Amino acid sequence: MASREFNVRTLPGFGAVAIFTLVMLYLPIVILVVFSFNEAQSQSSWGGFSLKWYVAAFNNSQVIDVSVRSLWLALVAAGISTVLATLAALATTRVGRFPGQTMIYALINQPLMVPEIVTGIALLIFVAFLKVQTGYAGMGYMVAAHTAFCIPFAYLPIRARLETMDLTLERAAADLYATPVQAFTYVTLPLLVPGIVAGFMLGFVVSLDTVVITEFVKSAGQDTLPTYMLGQLRRSVTPEMNAIATLFLALSLVVVSLFFLITRKRG
Repeated sequence: MASREFNVRTLPGFGAVAIFTLVMLYLPIVILVVFSFNEAQSQSSWGGFSLKWYVAAFNNSQVIDVSVRSLWLALVAAGISTVLATLAALATTRVGRFPGQTMIYALINQPLMVPEIVTGIALLIFVAFLKVQTGYAGMGYMVAAHTAFCIPFAYLPIRARLETMDLTLERAAADLYATPVQAFTYVTLPLLVPGIVAGFMLGFVVSLDTVVITEFVKSAGQDTLPTYMLGQLRRSVTPEMNAIATLFLALSLVVVSLFFLITRKRG
């Protein structure tokens, strides 16, 4: 008698557990979005539909300031980390096996394996030392910290893309006397663009919503949108925070959707 293929969906209670998990994950988000349109300031009673909290958020100069800083920081950090991740992926996939290759791979992915709080404390100590020694307290530390944290997130899709690429075209370019630079520019890079774009988007989202790293590294006046919201929530929760969080969520969903469209398999 042939054994049937195992399917987790046939396990007793799978549907109920799945529905419960989805409800617990997404119901709080739905409530947040709904109450961002609440006319009343209450977080527990509905006072009618209104966009006044979105208007208040857009008229809040401090919100605009931290939002622009967050977007600028995420774009710069994602751009630099994507370039470095691309070079690292090429160095670890387009060469033969060499001593220490596994160690290099582990070091690149270290931020994924170490708790973020540990990385934040280590950066705090290091950055504090640099600030004392140099007297510089600008945004350079934030850019460097976010870049280092985003590199493994950009590295993974780029490396995955390189590992699935057929080497036939690159070898054909070499047979036609193309230099390594020409082969990379005209063959490898165009094929690698989806992975690079996916890595950039992933790094952008990670940089945009990281709180722990930013809290430990930032100086006075360098709040990003997540750290600003955290500070406001410590005082009071208002529908304006719900509106900001909803806009933040919408931006993240757009980026993640683009990431999915770029990386999904095509026929």
